[in-house]
Amino acid sequence: MSFAEPETHGEAPAPARPFFGRPRTRTAAAAACVVLGLGLIGGAVTGSWLTGDDTDAPGSRGAFAAAGELWHSVPVDQLFPPTVRGDGAGPGGSDRVWTRIAVAPDTGCAKAFDPLLRKALAPVGCLRLLRATYVDATLSHVTTVGLLFTKADAAAMTALKARFGKEGLDRRTDLMPRTYPAKGTPAEGFGDAQRASWTESVLTDAPVVVFAVSGFADGRTVTAPQPAADAMKPEATTAPAQAGLGHEAQGLADRVERSLRKTVTPATEKPS
Repeated sequence: MSFAEPETHGEAPAPARPFFGRPRTRTAAAAACVVLGLGLIGGAVTGSWLTGDDTDAPGSRGAFAAAGELWHSVPVDQLFPPTVRGDGAGPGGSDRVWTRIAVAPDTGCAKAFDPLLRKALAPVGCLRLLRATYVDATLSHVTTVGLLFTKADAAAMTALKARFGKEGLDRRTDLMPRTYPAKGTPAEGFGDAQRASWTESVLTDAPVVVFAVSGFADGRTVTAPQPAADAMKPEATTAPAQAGLGHEAQGLADRVERSLRKTVTPATEKPS
């Protein structure tokens, strides 16, 4: 993985030379330096206020832009690790381990989302879509996790997140993300009818939507899919909840999101 070299701010200033002029000349020069110094400080403060940008700060415009470039500059193993540990991610705080069994080609969004979900995501655009499918340690559950890199700025992502929250779009069964059923793997029969639980997260500090959808590895049809937030509740009694599929979707999505954030940090760090 390689990133552009960080900006530098020039070499250290040369030592000041002694001033050997007459006293009055020295006084005038000192006054000029004070005025110049105040002007530079004021200009720097004004510039910082106008741009509102600190490249090193989390959530800054520099970090936001860097995150949007990761889809073509970071190896797939870094975004979707071959093995993902989910310590405490299962029901009752049990541990989970997921193994990647397939990576989808990076594509657009035309066939990756149901029509209504594609329409809901349209305001932020689709720059690139990356997906991978995992299986749990028992080979009982399969989960597709995805990173949708959008064309939007921070304001548009914030507006989309607000809409998802206000209208509950991430809880509607007609807005579930689609699976990636890779042939020759335990997920071969993991299609639309097998979707059991899902989660969707619109980030505001990166132009990315993180999602995951889980189901049974045996290809059984699920007639009542349930959003992960509901399936993870202790009192939930649906098939997805009893099987822990809400935890599968949420746990894997959370860890892929964390991996994404860790990847952004080195790209925006500057040498001290």
